[in-house]
Amino acid sequence: MSDLPFGFSDRDDDDARKRDEAQGSGAGDPFGFGLGGSGAGFDPSQLGQMLTQLGQMFSGMGQPGSAQSGPVNYDVAKRLARQQLGADVTPVTESTAKAIADAAHLAELWLDGATTLPAGATKTAAWTANDWIEETVPTWKRLCDPVAQQVNGMWTAQLPEEAQELAAPMMGMLSQMGGLAFGSQLGQALGQLAKEVLTSTDIGVPLGPSGTAALLPAAISEFSAGLEQPESEIMVFLAAREAAHQRLFGHVPWLRQQVLGAVESYARGIKMDFSSIEEAAQGIDPMALGDPAKLQELLSQGAFEPQTSPEQKQALERLETLLALIEGWVQVVVAEAVGDRLPGAGALAETLRRRRATGGPAEQTFATLVGLELRPRKLREAAALWKRLTDDAGMEKRDGVWAHPDLLPDSDDLDHPAGFIDSVIGGGTGAFDDPLAQLAETEARERDSGETAKQEGEDDKPEDTGKS
Repeated sequence: MSDLPFGFSDRDDDDARKRDEAQGSGAGDPFGFGLGGSGAGFDPSQLGQMLTQLGQMFSGMGQPGSAQSGPVNYDVAKRLARQQLGADVTPVTESTAKAIADAAHLAELWLDGATTLPAGATKTAAWTANDWIEETVPTWKRLCDPVAQQVNGMWTAQLPEEAQELAAPMMGMLSQMGGLAFGSQLGQALGQLAKEVLTSTDIGVPLGPSGTAALLPAAISEFSAGLEQPESEIMVFLAAREAAHQRLFGHVPWLRQQVLGAVESYARGIKMDFSSIEEAAQGIDPMALGDPAKLQELLSQGAFEPQTSPEQKQALERLETLLALIEGWVQVVVAEAVGDRLPGAGALAETLRRRRATGGPAEQTFATLVGLELRPRKLREAAALWKRLTDDAGMEKRDGVWAHPDLLPDSDDLDHPAGFIDSVIGGGTGAFDDPLAQLAETEARERDSGETAKQEGEDDKPEDTGKS
């Protein structure tokens, strides 16, 4: 499984780059027309040749929605995703929708005794795979656009300064081509994911509309087929997980933005090496861009070569830790909520952990799109930390940690939780009785201290008597 965004390849041995360096030509020139390179000058006639070839490429894209502006062509993504599902997507029956609603209601009642956070969902929905695609695209835009925008902007950065103005029409077409390429890969991923995803929060973030708890009954039925527990119990268990996610995201207002902000921080650090694009571009068949399978094959050839910066590694670590904390909290809360009410709850939890550990569709899609793998080791350690915190400090203080991002445990705390737990149950417990009030009190003391120091400085000034 690749841990690089949009299927990019990070190759250590780039024969094409070595050949370019030896020949002194083509470096930094995505389409091999001599716009850059060692000692090469800009030739307007070559720009015209480039525009002609790009026009031929776009003539092969004659599909509805292919001209959509933006870093990712979501019309293409949705169409390709639906094509994978086929025309036999069964609508949700009224009885199935009622069963989903009843399971969600029961799960909410049980969760009331397991967390201080109130219900976060105002609506429960039973989605088909097509519904999931349509309802989650707005959130995928927020996750994918920062990465795609950064990559698309690098095309312009590779052109020499004198070519910028003349290349403006070409850059518009190139942006559309990039949007189509990204949309194609996203569509392939979403089509596969839509067949197997169980709820709207399978990757740890709420992909659906705010306040909507959604389950996919067709996927749940298929998931339940190989298990020994009754499907009705599995549905309640999954409804409890969905409701717990909704409570957390519904009542921790900074959490969603914190996750998306980590993705954006990652995207801002992307750097590309365009030296290998010339070789790939020379072999592009314009008509292949209209064929999703051919386009996917081109993308998998590793023409792009992102270089992970220290800033990106830090952003990915923050995101990984945050998602592990979310998932670990949900596991602990759901386990406490269902308790002995569902005899097979422990086995179900273990099945889901293994599903994530083996690289399930949700993890693979997320790793492909933003370059992150959510490691199961971190999931287990996050769950262990929340469990110990619940046992030793209590439910109220455990949930109070979510009051502010600065109060959350970090990656080191997941590896060595004793110190963090001691800060809650030991002398530092006052900070968790009312975390926001504690932060406000600290800021007020700092302001008062600063004003006092300033006043003392004024008082220490010698009095001006007017005498010489």
